[in-house]
Amino acid sequence: MWEKLDKISEMASFYLERSKVIQGNIANADTPNYVPKELIFERQLTEQALKLKKTDSKHIDPFPEETKKFKVEELNKYSGYDKNRVNVDEELGKLAETAVMYKTLVQALKKELTKMKLSITGR
Repeated sequence: MWEKLDKISEMASFYLERSKVIQGNIANADTPNYVPKELIFERQLTEQALKLKKTDSKHIDPFPEETKKFKVEELNKYSGYDKNRVNVDEELGKLAETAVMYKTLVQALKKELTKMKLSITGR
């Protein structure tokens, strides 16, 4: 039960941070030489790519919790007349998608907490 809540809250945190990065891109749409950024869920990508796991208690954890979970990368795919690479339409689309995902995850988190409350109180 706690694992599920942790995963949901971790993904909600990702989408919240992603919306901040996208809003920064949109805010800098008129800034010359600005390169847009994208938030990457680094830990998930690394775990999938490496398939590492801890097989002995003396092994070092390949993914300690203290590591930064999200990574900001610069995108280099557009170029305007002022060398600004922000495509506002694409950024607005990503922002809308991010908002929907965040709201969905918050609703799922509320539902899981309601289930937990019901199991504790018995009502």
